[in-house]
Amino acid sequence: MDWKPNGYQSLSPYLLVANPEAVLQFCEAVFEAERLRVIRDGARIVHAECRIDDTVLMMGGAEGPPAHLHLYLRDPDAAFARALEAGAVEVQPMMEQDDPDRRGAVQSPDGTTWWLARQL
Repeated sequence: MDWKPNGYQSLSPYLLVANPEAVLQFCEAVFEAERLRVIRDGARIVHAECRIDDTVLMMGGAEGPPAHLHLYLRDPDAAFARALEAGAVEVQPMMEQDDPDRRGAVQSPDGTTWWLARQL
């Protein structure tokens, strides 16, 4: 397809974060993200992208409102533990919910809340 990059979905979440490099490192450590494009203006990152499973997450270097992202993962418990090791704070412990999911949440050091889940 010539209207979007190969391997990108039509809609990508976009975060405004003070430190995109820290968010990229968090995503790599916790979700085994693949770093894609990083665009700099000198030393400052103005745009960055990483792939988590089948989704491209985009971010810009700017202060923005705290974001919440929901991820379905093969092993959310392992990702939850890696997130805590990477400096995240527990928002909600991993537990079976009223819907057919097991889900918990962590807040990464940049303030983003990551809801980690697996359908049971």
